[in-house]
Amino acid sequence: MITIGQLAAYAGVTIKAVRHYHERGLLEEPERDSSGYRRYGAEHAIELVKIRTLAEAGVPLARIQELLAADPVELSAALAEIDHSLRRKQEEIQQARERIGRLGSGDRLFVSEAAAGLLESLLELGVSARTVHMERDVWILLQSVEPDEARKWLADKLDSFADPEFRAIYVEYDAAYVWPPDDPRLPALAERTAAWLHNRPEPPTALDPAIARLVAAAAGLNSPGWTRLTELTRQAAARL
Repeated sequence: MITIGQLAAYAGVTIKAVRHYHERGLLEEPERDSSGYRRYGAEHAIELVKIRTLAEAGVPLARIQELLAADPVELSAALAEIDHSLRRKQEEIQQARERIGRLGSGDRLFVSEAAAGLLESLLELGVSARTVHMERDVWILLQSVEPDEARKWLADKLDSFADPEFRAIYVEYDAAYVWPPDDPRLPALAERTAAWLHNRPEPPTALDPAIARLVAAAAGLNSPGWTRLTELTRQAAARL
């Protein structure tokens, strides 16, 4: 007969693990000696090695008792099922690790590669972090709720940015965020914007109204200058 410490040492586990297996009903508790200490025999050591082996193989503790009592055919089927579950978990962990790895890539964790490239281009143009953040939030939402439409709108946006005139308008529009509504620069920017929109190719189809409202809410930015610029642009477009 051996002590719990000797049993744990022989089986290659901790005393805490032995006690945990007792609590889970995996390892039968032996009778105590006259001093009140547990005394274990060879059968306990053998059973404990089996438990440790299954646990180290990734078998959930909740299924170890089932496997210990299984015949060879049942054991093989159960192990195959557990292996399949472990493979699935391994794939999930690998995917999670890849996402974590992309954290270092900033916005690429949240938006497509093309959208992240657009955001980087905006920063290179000198567009404010405020407006870049707005653009990012819009693409995060749009690519999640309407991925097909998002691809069309993103392709159109990228095509627009290939035009130097649009890039110049975008940068000035960004600056107009802090302009007062009576700023003398607004009418000229509105005329310029309306002219560009009038001559542009046909844009993508309109978004579903509910999604459009979500996107507008995601943008979350407004200013007296932008509000006035929108009004002036609409008036200029009506004259074309």
